[in-house]
Amino acid sequence: MLNYILKKIGYGVLVIFGVVTLVFFLFNILPGDPARMMLGQRADEKSVEIIHKDLGLDKPLSVQYLNYLNDLAPISFHSTLPTSNYYLDNTKYVSYTTLVKTKTKAVVLKKPYLRRSYQSKRAVADILAEAFPNTIILALTSIIFAFIIGVILGSFSSLYANTWVDRCIQFLTSIGMSLPSFFAAIIIAWLFAFVLSEYTGLSMFGSLYVVDELGRGEHLCLKNLILPTLTLGIRPLAVITELTKATLLDVYSQDFIRTAKAKGLNNRQIIWRHALKNALNPVVTAVSGWFASLIAGAVFIEYIFDWKGIGVVIVDSLEKYDFPVVMGALLVVCVLLILINIITDIFYGILDPRVRVK
Repeated sequence: MLNYILKKIGYGVLVIFGVVTLVFFLFNILPGDPARMMLGQRADEKSVEIIHKDLGLDKPLSVQYLNYLNDLAPISFHSTLPTSNYYLDNTKYVSYTTLVKTKTKAVVLKKPYLRRSYQSKRAVADILAEAFPNTIILALTSIIFAFIIGVILGSFSSLYANTWVDRCIQFLTSIGMSLPSFFAAIIIAWLFAFVLSEYTGLSMFGSLYVVDELGRGEHLCLKNLILPTLTLGIRPLAVITELTKATLLDVYSQDFIRTAKAKGLNNRQIIWRHALKNALNPVVTAVSGWFASLIAGAVFIEYIFDWKGIGVVIVDSLEKYDFPVVMGALLVVCVLLILINIITDIFYGILDPRVRVK
């Protein structure tokens, strides 16, 4: 089992390394200059050169890449270090523990350093720490909504299979699976927050915490969560509905269901007491995978509804060519996806030893 876990972690590290490498070189071959974005297009060449030197952009691309990996790595190499427990390099302060030190070189143990924003000069870790909880909340509420409604609709669809109820549910799930998220967001925002705003009381834009009309304090506003949750949960809801129906129809053919019918139990009792608990295993598996996907797929939804999550941070940083923020956000999302997949695979290995067999 240990070898199985280590292998999964090793694959995850390789995927992270590949993502970092691909995104790093992709951003550096695209047209655009962070220094020009900071100073404006009319800035003189001398000022641009100073910014390039300050950001380390004057070095060859290979050196920039190695320096970035050195910042991300928990074990990093440095030429000189001060006597305190912080090192200073281009306005970055990182707590570290010295592992090996000579007169000219040092190997230190530290937290991964995501650098600072080109635009705001704030630490990328602080920017992501403010935005990421909102993305987690949105993804979590969306998957809960999709799970509850999907299981209910799937149960009705299986109970009334091949009837008009089943066909209506099938029609709705087909739309949900084929409708692009960004298009669904525009339609839902226009319908419920513009056309029907007098009845729904919902706003097209807003985050979890808002300030009052006088700008005093922050107040929890859960209604701003409704439309993004509905939009982001449509596709997993459709998948969960179909999966619930398929598994329930398979369970209905089992002997214990026929025994329950022979005892005189009605359809509702059979579904909720016996069939559903035996049909939820593949549904729960799908939910774990969809939760990871929702975190990555919330970018467009957050931007359209102005939800202050990781998606808004990524889009705003792309517009400003703020490379450290974009890289840090993509890296955090990638690590979270890999962790969820590794945990899921480990549970598979625990529950089914055949998974661990090569």
